[in-house]
Order: sequence, then C-alpha cells, then structure tokens
Amino acid sequence: MYDKALTRELLEQIVEATDIILARFEMVDSSDFFLDSPEGMEKLDSICMKLIAIGETLKNIDKITNHALLKKYPQVDWKGAKGIRDIISHHYFDLDAQEIYYVCDEKLPTLKSTVERILQDLEFQQI
Repeated sequence: MYDKALTRELLEQIVEATDIILARFEMVDSSDFFLDSPEGMEKLDSICMKLIAIGETLKNIDKITNHALLKKYPQVDWKGAKGIRDIISHHYFDLDAQEIYYVCDEKLPTLKSTVERILQDLEFQQI
C-alpha cells in the first residue's frame, strides 16, 4: 500500500502546475511566439520550468506507488510526460519550441483531465 495523502498532494500540485501553464499558454498562437520576442522567451522559460516540475512529480508518484498507479490510466503517455523533464533539463539550449508548443496545445489538457480523474478515484478509494 502507498501513502494516498502524499500521492493526492502531489497530484494536486500537478493540476495547479497545468493550470498555470495553460493560463500562460493562452496567448501563444504558434511556436514562433516563443522565439520572436523577449516576452515569448519568458513564457517559454516559465512553461518549461513547470513542465520540469510536473515530470519530476510524476517520477515521485511512480516511486511512491511502486509504479502501480499511473499505468492504470493509459490515456496519457506517462513515460513521455516524465521524460520531458529530462529533455528540458539536460538539453535546454537545444530545446525545440515547436515541441513545447505541441505538448502544451495537444498533450497538457489530457494530462490535466486524467490527473483530475485519478484524484476523483482516490477520493472514492477506487484505486
């Protein structure tokens, strides 16, 4: 058995981080936005920091739950979600703004809704 209170807290942090990213991403209309101005670069930097935090937190959830929880929700590419932390952290100067745009636009809403579902399931002890 794993610490459900800690897991819930970590999942809530992920929801909060995704909300922040999505709010910052609202005004971004293409990957070029990130690269065409200092404001765009600031958005890219701040979004990347939150993506790093999400990836690290997902790794911690896997450790806490002995890799049993996340795999119950296959609608998210958990390996990719955790791996983006490593890509951003270790290859920051080679970062592909188009890939970050894609993650925010296409992948993050599903991640958020899935994490919210996990929280609901934890609340009702279905997992």
